[in-house]
Amino acid sequence: MQELKLHSQHLNEELALPVYCSKPVTPLYKHLVIIAQDGQDYFMFGKIGRVIDELGVRAVVIGVPYRDVSDRYEKYHPNGKKREAYMRFLANELVPLVDEHFSTYQMGSTRILVGDSLAGTVSLLTAMTYPHTFGKVVMQSPYVNDDVMAHIQSFSNWHLLALYHSIGIKETEVKTTDGAVRNFIEPNRALAHVLQTKQVRYHYHEFDGDHSWTYWQPDLPIGLKKVIEM
Repeated sequence: MQELKLHSQHLNEELALPVYCSKPVTPLYKHLVIIAQDGQDYFMFGKIGRVIDELGVRAVVIGVPYRDVSDRYEKYHPNGKKREAYMRFLANELVPLVDEHFSTYQMGSTRILVGDSLAGTVSLLTAMTYPHTFGKVVMQSPYVNDDVMAHIQSFSNWHLLALYHSIGIKETEVKTTDGAVRNFIEPNRALAHVLQTKQVRYHYHEFDGDHSWTYWQPDLPIGLKKVIEM
């Protein structure tokens, strides 16, 4: 484990980013780049470092933390005030920093965005906004609303992307950060139906579980393996 520090001009804040790099850490080997929204959760609950080792892939994993629930909402939600700035931070500040510090392929097809719930949503929206920078997405139980569907319908460069999309069949009453209780499974099924009509490399999976790390953790290696092989 390492830590990268970055002052983001787009977000106007200092960020401390936990990083895991497959061994051996040497310029002789190039690495995939995996950027996890909800970064601390993916290291702690998702055990993403161990997942990478067990998959046997050479990768740099960067976790992007959030300060609190409100900060997470503003950066990740489709209507969040900081979402566009957050996406610019990922593409224009974080990627160059990672490419500078590690031996990477420096191609969109070798960069993977990962996220759960709202973090999955912003991962998808970022890939659609910067498809040449981020070519692959693992989205676990993403939040889907009309704005997300509008982005899906207006996007055309599907051939540049590879998506893994999972949702639990018991996600019928999910309490969201704004205090509301929402059905996640039906909007995700609607999203899957639309994505299956696009010219995109896409794998959709429904697991027997709810909106929690109990189910996202065992789903994570499945999703990463799928998009890496796409």
